[in-house]
Amino acid sequence: MISIEHLTVEFSARPLFTDISYVINRRDRIALTGKNGAGKSTMLKIIAGLQTPTSGAVNKPKDLTIGYLPQVMKPADTTTLKQETEKAFTTLNNIEEEIERLTRELGERTDWESTGYQELIDRLSELNEQLALTNAGSQEAEVEKTLLGLGFERKDFERPTSEFSGGWRMRIELAKLLLQRPDVLLLDEPTNHLDIESIRWLEKFLANNPVTVVLISHDRAFMDNVTTRTIEISCGTIHDYNVNYSKYVVLHAERIAQQRRAWENQQKLIHDTEAFIERFRYQATKAIQVQSRIKQLEKIVPIEIDEVDNSRLRLSFPPAPRSGDYPVICHYVAKSYGDHLIFEHVELTIRRGEKVAFVGKNGEGKSTLVKCIMGEIPYKGELKVGHGVKIGYFAQNQAQLLDEHLTVFDTIDRVAVGDIRTKIRDILGAFMFGGEAIEKPVGVLSGGERARLAMIKLLLEPVNLLILDEPTNHLDLASKDVLKEAIRKFDGTVIVVSHDRDFLDGLVEKVYEFGHRRVREYIGGIYDFLRKKDLDSLQELERKTPRVEAQPEPAPAAPTPAPPAPAKPELSFEEQKARKARLSKLQKQVEALEDEIAQSEATLRQLETSLSTPEGSQDTSLFEQHAALRKKIEQLNDSWLEASEALEAAK
Repeated sequence: MISIEHLTVEFSARPLFTDISYVINRRDRIALTGKNGAGKSTMLKIIAGLQTPTSGAVNKPKDLTIGYLPQVMKPADTTTLKQETEKAFTTLNNIEEEIERLTRELGERTDWESTGYQELIDRLSELNEQLALTNAGSQEAEVEKTLLGLGFERKDFERPTSEFSGGWRMRIELAKLLLQRPDVLLLDEPTNHLDIESIRWLEKFLANNPVTVVLISHDRAFMDNVTTRTIEISCGTIHDYNVNYSKYVVLHAERIAQQRRAWENQQKLIHDTEAFIERFRYQATKAIQVQSRIKQLEKIVPIEIDEVDNSRLRLSFPPAPRSGDYPVICHYVAKSYGDHLIFEHVELTIRRGEKVAFVGKNGEGKSTLVKCIMGEIPYKGELKVGHGVKIGYFAQNQAQLLDEHLTVFDTIDRVAVGDIRTKIRDILGAFMFGGEAIEKPVGVLSGGERARLAMIKLLLEPVNLLILDEPTNHLDLASKDVLKEAIRKFDGTVIVVSHDRDFLDGLVEKVYEFGHRRVREYIGGIYDFLRKKDLDSLQELERKTPRVEAQPEPAPAAPTPAPPAPAKPELSFEEQKARKARLSKLQKQVEALEDEIAQSEATLRQLETSLSTPEGSQDTSLFEQHAALRKKIEQLNDSWLEASEALEAAK
């Protein structure tokens, strides 16, 4: 379908690709992979026709439609969300207008036997076929379904696009692309601005549509669920694997092992040849053999090992100074912007050394609570940052905040103080900014390189509370693994805001879910949380589903009053006795739970009175009792609800 032939791209006389050729077939699901700076985004731009290669060509059918989602874009802010999304149907509207014009022209012409008349008929048939394939007439339903799937709410439809953050604007562009139904989708980091639920929706959408997909992503789980072919860009060339990412990793390791063995054999041959030349260089009887070996040496093409040199990418956070036992305590914290409530009644206690995740849909308040903890914005309620807590904060847009005019070296030199300034080159080298790379302007760095540079700035001062807001955006998979291991070994407290399931897996021990203006705590890892969420959804569905046996049968329509229904047979004495005993037991259970809830709430009020005193605010045991009691009350309320429902059903 798309043929890439002998593609070569050079930047400042440095080759990025050299003589690359491959074919993208219809319905291919391709993951482009490779280290940051390897040229993945450049490859997508060339396929999309937005960049011209130094040499080579991209051949594709004339009528092929391509949709391209870049990492960064600047959308116009002149319309509402719904109006902007409906621009996806511009092509469809143009087709309808052309059909109307051609139909009028055919009605006015009388040269029915001419070639021009036949060409008009052929064009009209072609346009009608295109229109039939686009589900014309269901645009409004398609817009709603797509926007809701990507996390928007109906009340957002009439909001101006200027009110949405950068992440939500990217979703608008993604919605327009999906609605256009192009033959080929080129997606550059589509999951960077999506929450877990929206990523799952996108996975299902791509799986159920016969579109060709070429994507770049650092979300391993997303790639495994969407793609079936992996093209690795490395050392200026490509390696094509007809498998998904996880299987590619295994095959890649085997190929690297083979390359290493070939490289070792070549090094031995070079060493032996050079030794022969050196030994017999000045012997006239060996002159012919020496000249032959010299020519042989000149013809050797060095074998390159495609393995990314992660041995130099070393990341470890400085030892964490000791903090208080509870770095963060929130009690009835609430935040709103005007009349728009973000969250309320937030209760959470994070202990020293815990690693927790903040998850939930975008816009539910994850980054907002982080800003409250940082003291950047006002809030209501009590939020206490513990004694001796030193916060290291990696903001979601940290990489974009770097000065693009400074070099890599100057960026770090301006924030380094004391003896650390003498070690800047060593630090940069540990993050794979060695040699000439330290003199690169920040403006030419890839997204992953900027993220690594921003991470260096975070490491220059010892902290004991790390708050990382989407730290893996733009990091390649190797860098993500290194960062994950460094966080795992960090002996301080960590709060991670992320939608990357693979990154959070095995890293966090507690999950806080943000949604519906509340924050709910789940003990366990990210996949424990996802399993509980599915279970909670089923339980909620069961609670809301009306019981069939409780619904009366509708009376049949008749011109005359229906005869009275036969009387229900009376219960036997034993059945009445058992029913009465069950009702009595359930009634006592409900009353007992109500008494226990009342007593617990009274105790909670006493604790809150004690905590409001200067002495009580320093007593960590009171905070523990308070958190435990709140959790107990929540469990009691759940039990009371179940018992009350059972009592009503029994009646």
